Amino acid sequence: MSTLALTNVINEYQYDDIAQRVEDISFDRYDAMFAGMSGLMAGLIDVFFVGVPDTGALTKIADNVVDDLVKKAAKLSGWNPKPGQENNIASAIGYFERNFKVNYDHRSSVDVNGAFKMATINHHIKSLGHSPDPIGLFFSILDQFTNTATYVADGKLIRIDTTDSDFRLEGSNFIAKLFSGFVNWLGHILSDIAGSSGSRGNGGRGSGLPIPFMNLFQFINVGQFQVGKHLNDFATVMVKVFQEGYDFRHGLAMAVPVLFNELMIRAFYVIRRHFQYKLPWSECLPSMKDKTLRWMLLISTGTMCLVDGADAVIRGGGNAVLIFLRMNLIAWIRLIYLVLKELYIFVKPILKALWKHVKSWITDRVLTAFEKKQIAAFYNRINNHQVKLDEEFKLFYDELLEEHKLNMLYIQAVSEAQNSTDSINKSVLLAKHYQVDEKSIMHNADDVRKKLFGGE
Repeated sequence: MSTLALTNVINEYQYDDIAQRVEDISFDRYDAMFAGMSGLMAGLIDVFFVGVPDTGALTKIADNVVDDLVKKAAKLSGWNPKPGQENNIASAIGYFERNFKVNYDHRSSVDVNGAFKMATINHHIKSLGHSPDPIGLFFSILDQFTNTATYVADGKLIRIDTTDSDFRLEGSNFIAKLFSGFVNWLGHILSDIAGSSGSRGNGGRGSGLPIPFMNLFQFINVGQFQVGKHLNDFATVMVKVFQEGYDFRHGLAMAVPVLFNELMIRAFYVIRRHFQYKLPWSECLPSMKDKTLRWMLLISTGTMCLVDGADAVIRGGGNAVLIFLRMNLIAWIRLIYLVLKELYIFVKPILKALWKHVKSWITDRVLTAFEKKQIAAFYNRINNHQVKLDEEFKLFYDELLEEHKLNMLYIQAVSEAQNSTDSINKSVLLAKHYQVDEKSIMHNADDVRKKLFGGE
């Protein structure tokens, strides 16, 4: 099969529904009913067990999980607490703070010479290097290499010169410095993800790290949202939401009802196909190429977001910060992804057909006879090159296959030669049949042993 033919096969298969051996397997009312029920249950879990960061039961559990992670990581990194302090999270955080310092850890407007407004409770979301995602890693290493600190404020990217700081990136070469920068970023992430040592030591929850990519919301400084007696843009609202504890730990709690819904839908999908439609387990694996699964996830996630949004609006009392504080960001992002995916699948054939007409129009109305001839000649050269490549690949494949057959025959002959004289004689005849050099032929068991183990 040529490369072009293989590409065509892939394009035909992509995003098409999986061919089913049972004709009556399709999205039906039972799938819709279960999806709605699953989304409702997930929404209720979100309302009653996630809630807001300070009171949500799942958030408290997530806080404890993150605390345990920080303490285990600290012990692996060399933290040696005093007797009786093994479970002291403030001590573990302090270890990371002392050993993984960075140059972009400014905490207030004073630290950046008043370049923008910033306080201790929001400097993690304003600093891109503090983001626990690829963006945070990129800007962390960039800042360490260039002695700068990168922040987002008022919808703008702001860089602060830090050459006057005592920070110096360790390493004798680029690779060493790059590794050192990564370790510093990871260690500093662990020092902040559960709050600072000072706040945790005083019994507070501390200001953790933002949810991955949450920093980017600060570039969306549009809109007017009611916050108390004042109107704030979206970027300001999200910063205030973060200040209320809407951080990475709370994000873990918000992920629980989303995962619950995903598992419920996928379990129902598998069980129904195996037990009702009698398909083997191998044909029951959930796939996003199947519209039934996609539609069930879309309905269930939409239902969960509907419950979540209604609760947020009702309890928020018109205050944008309180509304967003109760909204499940993870669920809404999942819903947006599912909607965009479905729109893409729907629009893709339309775009392909449109492009086909555009190409036809260009060919018929725009291109001159000479240009058409040149394009045809170009594609003809491409096809000729493809034919040559296919022929060369076939020759290579045939040679490789023949060599493999010879090797297998050789191994078989050697194995048999160790057990019988008759087998040795057969191997000699086989070697002569394939015109093997006489010096390379093994005529007896001694020749076999010399070949395998060496010696004279």
